[in-house]
Formats: sequence, structure tokens, C-alpha cells
Amino acid sequence: MRIFTEPSDRPILLALRALKLGDLLVAVPALHGLRRAYPDHELVFAGPGWLEPVAALVGDIDALLPTPGLDDLLPLEPGIVDVAVNLHGNGPESRAVIDALEPRVKMVHRSPSDPDALPWLDGILERHRWARLVSAFGAPADEDDVAISVPDEEPLARGAAVIHVGAFYGSRQWPVERFAAVAAALREDGMRVMLTGGGADRERAEAVAAAVGIPDEDVLAGRTDLTALAALIAAAAVVVTADTGAAHVASAYGTPSVIVFGPAPVAEWGPPAGPHIALTDASLRRGDAFADTPDPALLAVTADDVLAAARRVRRTV
Repeated sequence: MRIFTEPSDRPILLALRALKLGDLLVAVPALHGLRRAYPDHELVFAGPGWLEPVAALVGDIDALLPTPGLDDLLPLEPGIVDVAVNLHGNGPESRAVIDALEPRVKMVHRSPSDPDALPWLDGILERHRWARLVSAFGAPADEDDVAISVPDEEPLARGAAVIHVGAFYGSRQWPVERFAAVAAALREDGMRVMLTGGGADRERAEAVAAAVGIPDEDVLAGRTDLTALAALIAAAAVVVTADTGAAHVASAYGTPSVIVFGPAPVAEWGPPAGPHIALTDASLRRGDAFADTPDPALLAVTADDVLAAARRVRRTV
């Protein structure tokens, strides 16, 4: 996969989704469908540059056009893109980005400027949303076709319990003491526990490690890149996480996972069929994804709930 700087000699199919890791991974079924339908096109993914390691693992993406957001139009001349696909949403910003490309084929949801396009449906599974869109335009996609390639590099551990302690927003941050209780019990079961997360999650990971006695070399939050994280999750016995990108990586590899949901409904963001358990109490959901404090639906899930689920789905690697 290359970084897109100029066109090749192939027609361009551009897919826009300038969001985060989990957002890329729920669009994988649609990307697979697009690749099958347009094998001779160069499939260009317009998304954040930091997603390059995982975008390369999708396998269908030929080039990444770094796109940090929708504040600006894409740096492409009108008409240079043959097929443009709005996998970002259906708001005026993403529609303006696609319209400015003036593609021959435009795969978008219905709007005032595209009254005959596919209707947008609220409350549906996100993977289904994008598979449904491209399927309607002649690129059949299976919403459960989530697989990506495993990195070539050797994982930092095999058969570990990967506990992803972080989440981008406070609304998804399951309490540190509950992560610690789960980690302690899994270590008592004889499992090696690896703590992952981003740089902002380092303090939470260190707190879990201190409470449980996890050695510093197994506290990976803020120390690994996306390739190393993907390799670790692919080789793990089980992944425990809130509703984060790590959960979607586990789904992509069929790695057993326990996912604690808060503001996001399982019906819209839950995992595909497989060794995955989603835990929440939907009756308590506040639903504010940008809140600074954990959603009540998340707090309703206890450490015992997560531990029982992890023991049920974990595998021997």
C-alpha cells in the first residue's frame, strides 16, 4: 500500500472515512465488496494518516490519502476520481467532499442533492450500514466479512489475556479497579496479562499494574504501535476492553473478546457472530458519547460479569 501523492495509470475508486480505528474496521466489509466489484481500480482510502498500519492490513486498499478530518476538501482535481464512496456519514461536510470530486459514479446516501440515492437509516448496525450502501450500488458486501491480515512481525506474546484499559472518551472508561480485579483473577488462572492502550491511557494501565503486580514489560499502553497491537491481539487468548478500536481488531481476527458497552448501543456497534461477548445494561444507557464520566450502562457491568465471560470464551493459543 502506498501513500497517495499522484494518480497511477489505473482509474481511481476513492472511499472516504476520516475517523478512528474502529470506524475503519467496521467499514472493512464494504471495502472488501468494493474491491471485488472494481478489481481494476486503484482503491484509495481517504482517512487519517496514523491508520496506515491497519489500512495496509485490510488488503484491499492500494493507497492511503491522509485525511485528518473534513475541514478541507481533498487535494484532488475534479474528475480525477472515477468512483467516490461516502463511507464517512451523510452530513453536509462529507457530502461536500464527495461532490467536489465530480466522480463518474457517486455512492452516497439520500440527501436533498441526491434525492434518488439510498435512504439513510438510523439505529442500524454500522457494519450493515456501509455494506448495504455499496451493495445498493452493485458492489455486494457481507456485513460479517470483517477479516484483515495478520502482521508479519512476531507478537510480543502468544496466548495472553490482553486487557485494553483505555477509551478515547470518559463515557467509555470502565473503572480501573474493575480492570484490576479481572487482571488479578486471570493471573491467578495462570494467564499472562498484557495491558494495552494509548499514550493517554498510560496512567490507568500503571494503576492496574501496581494493584495486581503486573511487570513493567507487560504494561504496553503508550509503548506499542498499531502493528504491534494488531499482532498481539491476533495471537491472544482473550481480549477484554470497552467499546474501542481494540474490540474491532479482535473481531477482525476472530480472537475471543469481552466488550463492555456504555453510550454506544450493541445493536449498532456490536461484534459479529463468533467468540465475542458484549456486556451492558441498555436500560441505564445515557447515550452521551462525549461525556467526561462513564455511562451508567457501562458501570452496570461488574468485574465478576467480565471475568465470567472471559473464562467462557478464552482459547488456548
